[in-house]
Amino acid sequence: QVQLVESGGGLVQAGGSLRLSCTASGSIFSPTVMGWYRQAPGKQRELVATITNGGSTNYADSVKGRFTISKHYAEKTVYLQMNNLAPEDTAVYYCVQSGSSMVYWGKGTLVTVSS
Repeated sequence: QVQLVESGGGLVQAGGSLRLSCTASGSIFSPTVMGWYRQAPGKQRELVATITNGGSTNYADSVKGRFTISKHYAEKTVYLQMNNLAPEDTAVYYCVQSGSSMVYWGKGTLVTVSS
């Protein structure tokens, strides 16, 4: 069994920054894609960013230029650097890692951006 543990969420003022981290532990697992989703109150879960083994990245239009996804493959850790945060970024952020036909989700970390 693989567990994903997220950290780095919290309360920040608009314009501020946060860095989320997510590390996989447990059974032997080699992720091929890592990423972040978020779910704001009353809304559906949406893709924020993904990164592949080869380093290819994909971002939601709403976060392009403000968020950066990166990874430390050997440590099975994916990061999300979030700059210039806005109140509409308030959500629970979920880490996801997939590989070998399996998809694992973290329990989420809350990011609250005050105006």
